[in-house]
Amino acid sequence: MRTAFKSLAAMTVVLAFVVLARAEDDKEKKADKAVTLKGDLACAKCVFEVEGVKKCTNAIKVTKDGKDVIYIIDDKGAKEKYHKDICKATKKGSVTGVVSKKGDQMMIKPSKDGVKFDE
Repeated sequence: MRTAFKSLAAMTVVLAFVVLARAEDDKEKKADKAVTLKGDLACAKCVFEVEGVKKCTNAIKVTKDGKDVIYIIDDKGAKEKYHKDICKATKKGSVTGVVSKKGDQMMIKPSKDGVKFDE
């Protein structure tokens, strides 16, 4: 009985290490998925008039395979310090962050200071 218990305890410890190592690998893979999108930054509601967007939010329009794709920037929207610069007009720039998809809409979660305007 003791031998079985010791074996079970040892297997539990090994399993815990495997799970932790795997979790660390997953974190590294997610961090590696950061991309930089370059294009036109503007308000998704006021300038790009994205269907379903009912309040001011930031977005970037990029040309991908000859087609315009609008990525909603997953940030504080109109509360971002740069929103007033792009609410009624477009500005060239870039967004660095992790891309995802929510329904039919492409999203990008910017990294810290990931939104930049071209000078």
